[in-house]
Amino acid sequence: MSCWKQEKANIWAFPTLILCLYGFFYMMKPSEPFLTPYLTGPDKNLTTDEVTNQILPVWTYSYLALLFPVFLLTDYVRYKPVLLLQGISLIVTWLLLLFAHGVLAMQLVEFFYGMVTATEVAYYAYIYSVVSTQHYQKVTSYCRSVTLVAATVAAVLGQLLVSLAHVSYFYLNAITLASVSLAFLCAFFLPMPQRSMFFHRRDAPEPLPGPSSCQEERSPDAAARAPTPQPQAGNAGPHRHMLSVLLQLGRDLRDCYGSRKLLYWSLWWALATAGFNQVVNYVQLLWDLRAPSHSSAVYNGAVEAIATFLSSLTSFLVQYVKINWDYFGELALGIFSAIDASCLFLMHFSTSIWACYAGYLIFKACYMLLLTIATFQIAVNLSMERYALMFGFNNFIALLIQTILTIVVVDSRGLGLDIVTQFLIYGSYFAVIHGIFMIRSICVLVSCKCQRKIMRSCTEQLNQAEHESREQIVTSYMTRL
Repeated sequence: MSCWKQEKANIWAFPTLILCLYGFFYMMKPSEPFLTPYLTGPDKNLTTDEVTNQILPVWTYSYLALLFPVFLLTDYVRYKPVLLLQGISLIVTWLLLLFAHGVLAMQLVEFFYGMVTATEVAYYAYIYSVVSTQHYQKVTSYCRSVTLVAATVAAVLGQLLVSLAHVSYFYLNAITLASVSLAFLCAFFLPMPQRSMFFHRRDAPEPLPGPSSCQEERSPDAAARAPTPQPQAGNAGPHRHMLSVLLQLGRDLRDCYGSRKLLYWSLWWALATAGFNQVVNYVQLLWDLRAPSHSSAVYNGAVEAIATFLSSLTSFLVQYVKINWDYFGELALGIFSAIDASCLFLMHFSTSIWACYAGYLIFKACYMLLLTIATFQIAVNLSMERYALMFGFNNFIALLIQTILTIVVVDSRGLGLDIVTQFLIYGSYFAVIHGIFMIRSICVLVSCKCQRKIMRSCTEQLNQAEHESREQIVTSYMTRL
């Protein structure tokens, strides 16, 4: 009987299927590559300056303001309610995009989309609370793959509808509204998790099913890497429990960033992600300047589809790269950051839309390649709970840096720079990242070379001492004879 109950608890196929369906419809947004032409076109009649300096910055600010509260709320209410909140936010976002007009209404759109992105943590954390640990790798692969497939299909569909069927951007947004509404319906069928990372932890480790026994002991290694279990919410008052959760968060973060290797990978993650998000957020405005949508053919969907495919390909090929990342990791970060900077400078100085497209494709592929490597380097050294926590904190720091960039460079209350000058700033930003990690890589390689010299010298001295000792023994023996 107990075996049957355990097998029932370890069923993973149904929640994984529903979550994959949710992820597919959530990412199936054919209108996204054409947001700027839609806002600046006859449907909304907004100017490029209004979109750049007044509307798009609201997303960054709302995302930053909501991220930490939503993170705690997600864990406290155990994921599913937050996924429902994300579905509602998606529906409100596209209803406003379809039927509202004016700068204030579009700023409200960006606020609700900030809510959507802040609640993404629930999608990626949910599955770990309803399946057993031996299925983590499999379900992670499924959930991430389906979102990439959906993004590619959406971009291709949007491009085909615009180029071949001459469908207006309004109807692309209507299709997106239908898709996110289906995602919202899928969320209702998700089973409610019984545990979470911090507020609803299990006191005992989760048993793994074996072929001949219902119980199997957790390995000492895994137990050592997992954070200390917290008491259940019912065992203490809510304020005391919240304090204990925050203290545990602080201890976990201290342990995570105690490793110098993880610290440098996380530093690149935060810096590069801030720059990447800024580029992706504003690149359509540059494309619209180089090839105005009212007088030129728009290929934004095709470019996004190719960029997603290249990102998937480079991420997949990482597993075949055999490099000692402890020695050459910072060098790779420096080199590819230089390539990213070069692509952004190309997009700034070139007036050709095709050069801008090519620069964006290479830029995104390089970033996704390094992000995959950084993800692996961080995850391999952490338990699942700290894995999620560290990635969340890295993204929070990235968002903080991105907010500073937005306030200084983009916002009309800051410098309010035009879109071309912005890309000069972003290229310079990645050049600084390149400089940081090239200097760090030179230090690492020089240090390793010095260590090898010292080791070689010590080995030679030991060999020489051993040889002299043998000679002394032989001489002494011959003297006695």
